[in-house]
Amino acid sequence: MTTFTEETRTRAREIIARYPADRSRSALLPLLHLVQAEEGYVSPAGVTFCAEVLGLNKAQVGAVATFYTMYKRRPTGDYLVSVCTNTMCNVLGGQEVYDTLVEHLGVGHDETTADGKITLEHAECLAACDYGPVMTVNYDFFDGVDPQGAVGVVDELRAGGRPMPTRGARLCTLKEMAVQLAGFADERDGAVADGGPGEATLRGLRLAEQHGIAAPGYDPKTPIRSKAEADRAAAEAKAKAEAAKAPTAPGVKVPTDGAPPASRDAQAAQAAGVAANPPAGDGKPAGDEAGAQQRNLKEAEAETGAAGAGSAVASETGAQK
Repeated sequence: MTTFTEETRTRAREIIARYPADRSRSALLPLLHLVQAEEGYVSPAGVTFCAEVLGLNKAQVGAVATFYTMYKRRPTGDYLVSVCTNTMCNVLGGQEVYDTLVEHLGVGHDETTADGKITLEHAECLAACDYGPVMTVNYDFFDGVDPQGAVGVVDELRAGGRPMPTRGARLCTLKEMAVQLAGFADERDGAVADGGPGEATLRGLRLAEQHGIAAPGYDPKTPIRSKAEADRAAAEAKAKAEAAKAPTAPGVKVPTDGAPPASRDAQAAQAAGVAANPPAGDGKPAGDEAGAQQRNLKEAEAETGAAGAGSAVASETGAQK
């Protein structure tokens, strides 16, 4: 069983500290990336580690780890090469690129070369239809690839090189990428300053600038509210909503059905909706406690025993007859 390093444990504590104490379960996704950064995949030991530090059971962690394809359940190569074979890229030659790599590397889907360098997979969609056919290496894009170009990329990787992606920062290994996905910065000098976005990606930005459209301001340092704070805000909103339902005082004009609601009415309706739908808690599902499981087992055994006794009596009566 893997014993995770002290650095991993320190980073795990840092990840958990990003969330309110009563919402620590939300740290599961970055924690899974963290254990993958050490082992190259999410092993049974990694599942156990995440369960222990978050107070979950292994079934809950395993359910998440098997749902998302970015969490690998067996050892993966230094470079995960994904070729899009979905409709758009397929029409443009994506399947031919994938088939060429299968023959050249001698591996199939989700298989790793003998030198441990390359794991190949076909992807259903890489969300880059305007650059197809596309291939990613550890989630960095190589746009408009053809079979010969794809072979050149994997050969350079196996030779120890790191070809520059079409878009994005310079390449890193899968373990290095997992550290970044866990929420830690790439510490290589100038690593995120190399790449740039493609022109098709920038098209939306160009149109927004042309028409004077801008996103509202947002402070990324805004803290996440704890469950107690969220419950308090919901209670206050509910109180305001109930106050808004109070009988109208004499002389106050009530809007007719055809008149648009005032802004305060819309706010009251929104507050009522928030109050009627409190945020979900992080409590464990029913049946997680050992005591509850034992009680359920005893009840089941008792019912089985009673049923068995009834059958025995019926059999004996039948034999006497």
